[in-house]
Amino acid sequence: MRRAIAAVVLAAALLPGCSSPAKDGATDETKGEARKYVIGMSQCNLGEPWRQQMNKDIEAAAAKHPEVEMIFRDAQNKSETQQSQMREFVQQKVDLIIISPKESRPLVKPVSDAMAAGIPVIVLDRKLESDDFTCFIGADNVKIGREAGKELAKQLGGKGSIVELKGLMTSIPGHERHNGFMEGIKGTQIKTIFEADCGWLEPNAQREMKSALSRFEQIDAVYGHNDPSAHGAYMAAKQEGKGRENTIKFVGIDALPDEGVRYVKKGILALTFQYPTGGAEAIDTALKILKGEKVDKTITLGTRMFNKENVEAGGVPL
Repeated sequence: MRRAIAAVVLAAALLPGCSSPAKDGATDETKGEARKYVIGMSQCNLGEPWRQQMNKDIEAAAAKHPEVEMIFRDAQNKSETQQSQMREFVQQKVDLIIISPKESRPLVKPVSDAMAAGIPVIVLDRKLESDDFTCFIGADNVKIGREAGKELAKQLGGKGSIVELKGLMTSIPGHERHNGFMEGIKGTQIKTIFEADCGWLEPNAQREMKSALSRFEQIDAVYGHNDPSAHGAYMAAKQEGKGRENTIKFVGIDALPDEGVRYVKKGILALTFQYPTGGAEAIDTALKILKGEKVDKTITLGTRMFNKENVEAGGVPL
């Protein structure tokens, strides 16, 4: 009887764990192989080029580590779907979760539930209305918005009428990019004559800009919370057929090489500001966490400004 009990205990001890961080160099003793880690990634949507790039950056960084297996999920811009994905990852007992939330409030509980289940969670890009997570990685949206306001104020000579095409205002970055911009233009004679929540999507921005163009004869600049919004506004002005795309300054955020940076080179955007995806940093941080290393609660990524004078040189850091 004692031999049978001992055999059961030994078998249980040899079973590989799934959600417990292992020390560097740990192996699966049953196979003599290096420890494998399963990481779940919940992306709020893949309708934005910037988010597609984030997934590519995560995939490329993970490919450098054969011990990492990625599971990607697309929430298709639905918080309910993203909540379900988080529950799915917990049920699968993945080793770690990376989430780029659609909205700040609806994802608080699913992230907390994952933490309670012993699964570390890295929140990428958009903050939550909670601090119950392992690590947040993202750029300083207030700083980016503030620098956008300051630079645009210089280009406009401190006065003018602008349109603000906002990101999703149920997400924290939308509020931070707006608040930072307001700080940047404080004390100037720049006034916002039209604003709309475009949900980060170019078709929405194009539609809203058409409305603004029909209502206001004088528009000096457009501040888009991302490059697709700024580009959508440019296309609306161009399609109007009055040449107003040549008299309005368009400002965006993201600065992907094939999007915002290219728009600056072509003279479509006057300014864009880099918003790093954090994909590579997420994988680096995930491996540190899984190996039992301590990481900062918040990792802030840098930014660069691109305008017609510096775009060929790769912009300037801020």
